[in-house]
Amino acid sequence: MARLSERNPASAPGDWYVDRRCIDCGASREAAPGLIVHRKGKSVFARQPANEEEERAAWRAVLVCPTASVGTEGHRAQPADLFPQELAPGVYRCGYNAESSFGAHSYFVRRAEGNLLVDSPRHVGKLVRKLEDLGGVSNILLSHQDDVADAHRYAKHFNARVWIHEDDARAAPYATDLLRGGEPAEIRKQLLAIPVPGHTKGSVVYLLEETYLFTGDSLAWSHEREGLVAFRDACWYSWSEQRRSLAKLADHRFEWVLAGHGGSVRLPAEEMRARLRALVERM
Repeated sequence: MARLSERNPASAPGDWYVDRRCIDCGASREAAPGLIVHRKGKSVFARQPANEEEERAAWRAVLVCPTASVGTEGHRAQPADLFPQELAPGVYRCGYNAESSFGAHSYFVRRAEGNLLVDSPRHVGKLVRKLEDLGGVSNILLSHQDDVADAHRYAKHFNARVWIHEDDARAAPYATDLLRGGEPAEIRKQLLAIPVPGHTKGSVVYLLEETYLFTGDSLAWSHEREGLVAFRDACWYSWSEQRRSLAKLADHRFEWVLAGHGGSVRLPAEEMRARLRALVERM
């Protein structure tokens, strides 16, 4: 629970607040864009929710915050069915972000060929039961070593295969399938694993049906800049390699960027390609 005694005074006056334990992972800002903003290295409420939709967004911020720093003074009742949150038909944000992954977002996809979990949330009974109701998990796709979180527990519970690149495999010794080399590989029908070394040596993005690109920490959308971004300050392997990786990524068609850290966005495929190439030029 958020701690009222540690309420950040930079939050707007009112019932909802963020406390000073916030680690600035950005998860709550993505859950409630415009409502929760970045100020002085922390997330704070820019204003109080004005309607039911914004109230639900604030509650989603509660559930994605890995340090439980978002809350209300009145301890009001939490609504049901906040997560998994359907972003597109059959594509969901899991919520329940893990502190061990610095609050990274994870995703769930329903497919006739077997459901997917992309990176991992915290292992929470309520979410596990929701995923069971949606058909379980057949494959867990890990984008890189930082965002594995509780993947081992989901893998054990659902008896799921786990995919990760060999260069980051030390983070997931339980992985059943290692991706090798630098070329894209179709690991399931209409599902490409595309190595993108840069953020880490073994970073991978996963492209589903030439539409949904799950980018881990390699690429994101900035609501503030209204453009695609990469994170030089959080590049642990090679910025020049990351630039080359993203330049190659522009050869692929996709409409969605679904990021681990930072924002997610849907754009027409040609606009997405143009914006990605513009980002590469700026890097």
